[in-house]
Amino acid sequence: MVPQASPASAWSALETTADHPLRTLGSPAPAARKRKAAAPDEHAADIERGLARRDPLTVRPRVSSRVLCAVFGVLMIAISFGAWWIAVRTEDGQSYEDMVFSGFHDSLPSWASALVAPFISRNITSIAGHPLNFTVIVSALLIVVAAVVMLVRKRWWLVGQSAVFAALCFASTYLKGVLPRPFIINTVSQPANSAPSGHTMLAVVAGVLLLFAVPRGCRAWMALVGAAYALVIGLSVIAGAWHRPVDVVMSLLLAGGFALLAMAFTRTSGMDAPGKRASSPSVQIVGTVMITAGVLCCCYAAYIMWQIEPGLSLSASWASVGAHVSTFAMIAGVSSLVFGMLLAMRQITASPLSRAGLVGAPPAPPKKKR
Repeated sequence: MVPQASPASAWSALETTADHPLRTLGSPAPAARKRKAAAPDEHAADIERGLARRDPLTVRPRVSSRVLCAVFGVLMIAISFGAWWIAVRTEDGQSYEDMVFSGFHDSLPSWASALVAPFISRNITSIAGHPLNFTVIVSALLIVVAAVVMLVRKRWWLVGQSAVFAALCFASTYLKGVLPRPFIINTVSQPANSAPSGHTMLAVVAGVLLLFAVPRGCRAWMALVGAAYALVIGLSVIAGAWHRPVDVVMSLLLAGGFALLAMAFTRTSGMDAPGKRASSPSVQIVGTVMITAGVLCCCYAAYIMWQIEPGLSLSASWASVGAHVSTFAMIAGVSSLVFGMLLAMRQITASPLSRAGLVGAPPAPPKKKR
């Protein structure tokens, strides 16, 4: 005889059957269960994005950051004209530049001569009557790369900032035909004014646009690349007897000042995306080192100039050596200082702190040791 199952055991068996219609009736599908689980997370993310959009600091940087950019920008521009005045309107300034102009190429070390040699070469070709040399070609390629990066990252406001910055730098090169150069002493160099240097200005523009374009993780590297490239071009135009030292220094400071003024008007898509605005150890370390090294190099150059001042009017050979060394240190220092300052100011305008801390997820609390 086959034992008959009790109603209770039969019903329990029915409940445990996975593919029974009563088992699946009314139970949510796996996809629906996933959507229900993900719904609270999506809702929280929507709330976070809404709060970020309402935070004023996701629209523009802090007022203090913009004020710092404006103050340092005006200060750089003022120092550039002060350096030009000392070099052009004083006897010691013209004597110093004449010493550097007459023998700077021969005083460069072998590694520096190898770096500047490709950029001293004469024009490679010309387009529509405009001569093209290696400096123009390399700088143009870097500018195109920066523009492509901005467009790919959809930084529309940054594109406008960069266009205004480049236009200001281009317009400042016409100061060369406006600023006077009075005759104070007989010099070997050309008597006409040659400040600021257009090639140096173009190199700085290329480096600054790269610094503007790249995301936070690459900014420190671009600052180093921009400073090194500006240094090489600055040395090359002096070694090629095209420009005097103050022409290069003026170009570096003018371009740096215009870049800082442009950053003072940073907004929306010119900044980092909400949720990615955080401090960067590489920016802090590299920026601090570049600014410190730039200040030390400039102080060292000023000390050498002070030491050789008595020999400038005598055209002494020891003064000529000091003039060459101080020029190298001065251009290296100004280039490092300008790009170090731009790196720091770009970080505080692109990645500001909100009123509630960093925009995005708060830092996790420290774990307790067991």
